[in-house]
Amino acid sequence: MELSAYAQGGWRLLGDPRRFPRRSYAALLRAAFRSLLDHPRAGLGKADSFILDDPDLKDIDPTVLKHCHAAAATCILEAGKQKADISAISTCLEDCKLDKERIEQFCTEYQKNKDALEILLGSIGRSPLHITDVSWRLEYQIKSNQLHKTYQPSYLVTLNVENSDSGSHPDVSFSCTMEQLQDLVGKLKDAAKSLERATQM
Repeated sequence: MELSAYAQGGWRLLGDPRRFPRRSYAALLRAAFRSLLDHPRAGLGKADSFILDDPDLKDIDPTVLKHCHAAAATCILEAGKQKADISAISTCLEDCKLDKERIEQFCTEYQKNKDALEILLGSIGRSPLHITDVSWRLEYQIKSNQLHKTYQPSYLVTLNVENSDSGSHPDVSFSCTMEQLQDLVGKLKDAAKSLERATQM
């Protein structure tokens, strides 16, 4: 089992008892598992409230918390995806300079949540989403969240999608500027032309 350099950096921070005392480490692990398993459809954005609300984590820099949460979530998902055994997980975390106690703590938490994690990963499906409809609306933003006046139009686009494995999915929504939308439309036209040429051969 291998982790990205970013995730390894987060685990090195988690392995430092000065940055993450025992209780803080345990709280972050619980929060990482909860954020993945309690809100799988809501995405990782909900994880921030889990992390920042825990009293054992209040003294840790929020940027470090988010980095370490991402590292823990990455390791959890990677282990679940590969159906990694305890020895593979232990080896990976030893490479990130974690001590034996912290590795055992992670492995215990992983074993406790392994079945739920496999169900979650199995529910994602194997085929890509299929777009069934698109809707959009023009929005005019007057102020940003920093209270600066922006006065710029943007488009709110919603893609209605379904998956052949499990039927319907929540819609995919995003906001973009006119330039970004024109770029997207241009790329979609290029893709359609390439597909058309490929089917004529």
